[in-house]
Amino acid sequence: MTNRLADTLSPYLRAHAENPVDWRPWSTEAFDEAVRRDVPLLISIGYSPCHWCHVMARESFSDAATAAQINEGFVAVKIDREQHPEVDAAFMAAASAFTQNLGWPLTVFTTPQGGTFYTGTYWPPEARGGTPAFRDVLTAVREAWTDRHDEVLASADAVADALRAAAHAPEPQLPDVSALRAAAGTIIEREDRLFGGFGGAPKFPMATTLRFLQHPAAGGTDAVDRALAAMAGSELRDPVDGGFFRYATQRDWTVPHYERMLTDNAQLLEVALDAGRADIAAGVAGFLLNVLRREGGAFGAAQDSESWIDGERSEGGYYRRDAAGRGELEPPAVDGKVLTGWNGLAIGALARAGAVLGESSWVDAATGAAAHVLRVNRSAPGDLVRSSLDGVAADAVATTADLGLLADGLFALALATGDAAWASRALGVLGTRAASDPVLAGRGIVRGADDGDGDLPSGPAALASAHLTAWRLGAGESHRAQAEQLVASVAGRALQHPIAYGAILRVAAGLAQPPRQVVAVVTSRDGALADAARAADADVVTVVSPEQARTFADAGFELFEGKDAAEGVVYDCRDFVCRLPTADPRALRLAPLAREPGSGR
Repeated sequence: MTNRLADTLSPYLRAHAENPVDWRPWSTEAFDEAVRRDVPLLISIGYSPCHWCHVMARESFSDAATAAQINEGFVAVKIDREQHPEVDAAFMAAASAFTQNLGWPLTVFTTPQGGTFYTGTYWPPEARGGTPAFRDVLTAVREAWTDRHDEVLASADAVADALRAAAHAPEPQLPDVSALRAAAGTIIEREDRLFGGFGGAPKFPMATTLRFLQHPAAGGTDAVDRALAAMAGSELRDPVDGGFFRYATQRDWTVPHYERMLTDNAQLLEVALDAGRADIAAGVAGFLLNVLRREGGAFGAAQDSESWIDGERSEGGYYRRDAAGRGELEPPAVDGKVLTGWNGLAIGALARAGAVLGESSWVDAATGAAAHVLRVNRSAPGDLVRSSLDGVAADAVATTADLGLLADGLFALALATGDAAWASRALGVLGTRAASDPVLAGRGIVRGADDGDGDLPSGPAALASAHLTAWRLGAGESHRAQAEQLVASVAGRALQHPIAYGAILRVAAGLAQPPRQVVAVVTSRDGALADAARAADADVVTVVSPEQARTFADAGFELFEGKDAAEGVVYDCRDFVCRLPTADPRALRLAPLAREPGSGR
């Protein structure tokens, strides 16, 4: 049968369009149908490169008998977690009440009103190793709905009440440098000193955590360097084109889970840059530009773990071949969804790395991606949306994380190019309020406290980071205040569980120490002074002409005020207090203007 997924703007949903399951996309209509039939919803959440999502689709969702059981007893909803992260987060929070073994595919059973009463991840077609068969799960859930209806409703209410309570826990004030050092120490205690990285198998790159440890206030750069070197020298890194796989199933970084995500690679490009590993950075940038970049200039979400080899689906077979062997095969598919926030990560990473390493093509790629997202990822009224596919905007709303990540990427692009228009666009994005998912809101489904930093920064962390950048550029004290408020709202949980809150802790570190800002004002972007400025270890680094400095100042960025009077000089500032301008590149290697950590302007 052909179901309702064929015309959606998600490659993941389209891949299920020929299933015999009567799938519906995430919508109010799905809940209305469940009310009409008085049956539960079966909500299946996954994403294109997810290996076990593919497996469950082949084993169960493509099986006619299983599909008939689903269609008879449930309203089936298929969700692309990358297109609807807010929905995924809500149901993932609810799933934590039933199991700690969370992941994807995520299978959720809800009442017609949206209350979760049972969840799981992958279920096999036949019982194995203590895991029940999927059809037995379906039978048990249907029997519970029919025979113990009141208990099911009470369970759903209990989950919702617990999530509401967790979302309103009190929080402390901003952490200081000593608290941040202690948090970093807690993370470093979990370092695997034999194989690098943190924790055991399965082992993830944990880019948000690495970025926090690289901040001077955290003092964890040695652990990051060891982790990066271990990952780069292992099977986790593709030896042909330099991209990193999602995670390794073994502690020593072997036997990768072969999907390759834009999120991981964009952030690891930043990690490599700050670690001084230009070779690793170049490999990652090459993967972004040569594999994930789509027509129009933006970047797709991921490359699949599976491909066709000799007429069969193979997980990782393509990647286990050398360059010549791959040339004989069709490469794994790329999920071409252009996600707003994920592209923001790539824009920022490529812009910054391209500027520092002198790779102008990387900066050009960041510029093309930014132009595409700002033009295409918009609704009919002109609001930013979550994603697009093949130049067509989807209707999923942009999340808080989307807005923060895109704004921060645009700020980085402005600094890399000297073009203040990108910074003005970033302020415009920051001035937008993220809308809640209308189906979640309409059904009153509780989201819980969705503020942890997993494979990418959370909404609060992304927004706080962008506001911090805006403040560092002189856009006003209100931006620092908003960053402080966002950090304080999760500081308690972040300090208790720092390994899960790396992005917000990095922003906290940026607030705890006064920024260093380096502005080179030159007519030519080439030359020793410009190169020295780009190599400076500072929170803000840019090379601009006098005219560009004036444009930044006119746009409201006070850092640039008065810096258009001379050219061929560099301003080295600490917390907006600048040394006398100098034309000597060696002066940037000296210690910047000294101020006590945490002191005001």
